[in-house]
Amino acid sequence: MKKYNKIVVSFLSILFLASCSSNFLDYEPTGVLSPENVATAENADALVNAAYAAIGNDEMVGPITHQWVYGSVRSDDAYKGGGGRGDVDVVDRYEQYNLTIADYGDLMLPRTWTNHYKAISRANFALSVINNLPDADYPLKKVRQAELRFLRAHSHFMLKLLFKKVPYITEDLSQEQILKTSNDLSNEDLWNKIAADFLFAYDNLEQSQEQVGRADKNAAAAYLAKLRLYQAYEQNDTHQVVNINQARLQEVIDYADKVTGSLEPDFGYNFLDGHDNGPESIWAVQFSINDGTNTGRVSFVTGLNSPHGTPLYGCCGFHMASQNMVNAFKTDATSGLPLLDTFNNDNDNDPDTDEDIFNTISNGDAPLAAGVTIDPRIDHTVGIPGRPFKYKNTLKTAGDMVYKSSWARDPGVYGYFGNMKEQQSPDCSCYVKNGPFIGTSKNVDFIRYADVLLFKAEALIQKGDLESARIIINKIRDRAKKSTAMPLAAGASNDYKIEEYPIDSPTFSTKDSAMKALMFERRLEFAMEGPRFFDLVRWGIAEKVLNEYLGVEETKRDFLSGAEFTAGRDEYYPIPQREIDFTGGLYKQNPGY
Repeated sequence: MKKYNKIVVSFLSILFLASCSSNFLDYEPTGVLSPENVATAENADALVNAAYAAIGNDEMVGPITHQWVYGSVRSDDAYKGGGGRGDVDVVDRYEQYNLTIADYGDLMLPRTWTNHYKAISRANFALSVINNLPDADYPLKKVRQAELRFLRAHSHFMLKLLFKKVPYITEDLSQEQILKTSNDLSNEDLWNKIAADFLFAYDNLEQSQEQVGRADKNAAAAYLAKLRLYQAYEQNDTHQVVNINQARLQEVIDYADKVTGSLEPDFGYNFLDGHDNGPESIWAVQFSINDGTNTGRVSFVTGLNSPHGTPLYGCCGFHMASQNMVNAFKTDATSGLPLLDTFNNDNDNDPDTDEDIFNTISNGDAPLAAGVTIDPRIDHTVGIPGRPFKYKNTLKTAGDMVYKSSWARDPGVYGYFGNMKEQQSPDCSCYVKNGPFIGTSKNVDFIRYADVLLFKAEALIQKGDLESARIIINKIRDRAKKSTAMPLAAGASNDYKIEEYPIDSPTFSTKDSAMKALMFERRLEFAMEGPRFFDLVRWGIAEKVLNEYLGVEETKRDFLSGAEFTAGRDEYYPIPQREIDFTGGLYKQNPGY
């Protein structure tokens, strides 16, 4: 699958690219090819590959894979970054929760909507062809149908996380019927429509497939666990959680138990190109380079986010770690456990302890505050002045790789802490520089095995089995404890202290405290990967957490002084106005916009 584009690139250019429209409802290859004149088994496989390609047809200003804008900057994990608030200012509006208008040109949300529906259109076109092929002519018919329905469900799932109310488009709808398909489904009905596609995939796929990157039963089970977890937190019309469905939680546990996989032995392997499709990768979009095509199939979705003030990279210094998120990596120097309630406290009454994890940055370094110990995952997640970046302290071909304060593009606004997970070393064979923008062939994981473990742990806690959840969370913490070799080898100071929750831990004596530990562990494990905002909305705590975050963070970052999260509106994004206009008002806008 790493080289699927070599098979289909010429086919795609004829079938799809010649007929792209600015609106997904117009996205039909009329006058080019139709189901009737491509209805052969050979063409059907090419169409399936084209549907896979669409999942990764990403761009910096219309992302559909990495959720750094919608899930990370929109949360307490990160700042927009870049060259001040006016640089790609639409993202500044998202960060400020200033979305009272439904469109902002053609950047970000409108393009993301369109790109997801283009992917859905490809899956549906392929299904419309394959459904009519005789089984005898196409032995893989059922398998390919299952893969396509998985891909269609994935795109609808991503849209639902962003917009809540979206039209569910299937291959059996005519253009006239699509124009009459509303987005005004109930929350439960839309979840179940998405689940039906994943269930079809689960019932008709093998546990694994020979070609990596293809959807399989394992990925379908993981996605069903994820979907049922979101569905379990039942929301009213203003997005508030009003019930936690115990039957759905049991489905989460049941499907999670059907997923096979394991954790990478080192946390950092998940973010290195040489470990794509490893034991922890359950479902990922595939990228490639030097694959026989002219330009390769690299991802530029995070192309704005590389360190700025160094020739090793290019530009543009977006996606900067927040002070709050960096502070979350503090651990108790005695127990090695996270400081669930006090990690961001103001300790001005103690002259030896600063409220932040690092002392004031000077001379390019950020020394740890006195007495602070840290979770090693911080050195896999954040670019920190004075600490080695991407596990290197020197790079013979390009110079020093210790992260410098000068690498921050606008530290007066956004501070000095960068991002590391989405970066690759400039000497990686996966690395491409296109002008100032960085692309790589590193896959983007949608679900890791660590996700599945924590899905199950969350469901167990909500069902009252706190001890089983503690054991699962400790697996994540044990792996983190063993993930120090690469940063230490590169010259990081040994300030690490992380331990498992003991069997008699008071944290796991009540459901509320156990959930707090689970939420904190998810934040540390997936920091800056994009799920944080969606987690907060699922749990029904977005308003509380984000307004408390803003109240403290604005004292350190002036640009946040006017930001405020509005419950009942800001949990979801506005339906793009152009889509509402195109359907003559058939689509219903989310409340508050």
